[in-house]
Amino acid sequence: MNSTFFDNEDLQYCFENMNESCYKTPLSSGLRVTLYIALGLLTILTVGGNLLVIISIAYFKQLHSPTHFLIASLACADFGLGLTVLPFSTVRSVETCWYFGEIFCRFHCCLDVSLCLASIFHLCFISVDRYVAVNNPLIYPIKFTVPVSGAFIAVAWTFSLVYSVYAVFTGSNDKEMQELVNGLSCAGSCQIILNKTCIVVSSLLYFIPFSAMIVLYSRIFAVAKRQARMIEIMNNKTQSSDNFDDRVGRRERKAAKTLGIAVIAFLVFWSPYFVTVIIDAFLNFITPSLIFDIVAWFAYSNSAINPLIYSVFYPWFRKAMKVIVSCKILHLDCSTMSLFSE
Repeated sequence: MNSTFFDNEDLQYCFENMNESCYKTPLSSGLRVTLYIALGLLTILTVGGNLLVIISIAYFKQLHSPTHFLIASLACADFGLGLTVLPFSTVRSVETCWYFGEIFCRFHCCLDVSLCLASIFHLCFISVDRYVAVNNPLIYPIKFTVPVSGAFIAVAWTFSLVYSVYAVFTGSNDKEMQELVNGLSCAGSCQIILNKTCIVVSSLLYFIPFSAMIVLYSRIFAVAKRQARMIEIMNNKTQSSDNFDDRVGRRERKAAKTLGIAVIAFLVFWSPYFVTVIIDAFLNFITPSLIFDIVAWFAYSNSAINPLIYSVFYPWFRKAMKVIVSCKILHLDCSTMSLFSE
């Protein structure tokens, strides 16, 4: 570290009694407390919000549908991130040191990569589900069944876990990368450096699904707009009130719109991180750790956003949340109550 900024006696280490310890960035007590509170609240919001989504879909029988099972599995990925990744990332960000050992560092990184990839694939499969539901509503119940939804969930989780293990444990095995890793390694660091191939593949696993989702949702909104116009014309001609099919179609389109907002949110929150990673890989990893921390936590915060989106746009989620928070499910059988009353 440049002596212009720190005198030797001012240098702090992650492990004071180790010669190979990383330097520790000193932060004021006030800043450390503020960061712990802010990141802790984000972690609690991520865990609590997604847990409410999981309990709602698991408990209420009216939500036992292919789409909601996909949403529940997506919530499991975000819940897992909040429960297993964010607490340790909070300590690392505030203390600027990793105190949990090299083995757990690898495990932590595996969880991080796999859970984030799982979220991407779940959103992609949800967009396919919404496309079929809105574009072909008559054949949707036949084509997109619970077993099909389960197969999509299994593919998302299996591929994410397999790729994360491969990337974390073999991504720095190139001779050049290993020399760089050895040069940057010190006690108190948890920095997984991947070779350019792994970084490009990881980026493609982000950009390709989102390109597909953008195309699908563009077509979904075009079809939904056309259907809404046709329904309005038919109702004006017959001078009749909305029938059941109209209400179901409107619900499907609203679900597509809400999940489309979730996709856009993921794109907004995660794009800065992937762009930074790609640029850093081709600039010999010179991006300051502070920048990485900022874009990483900006991306992590997306896991707390989806429950907020559901609470704003889904009346069924607000209704289910009130029942769960009030603990009515502990002494009343509310599992068959209607959540979709018009």
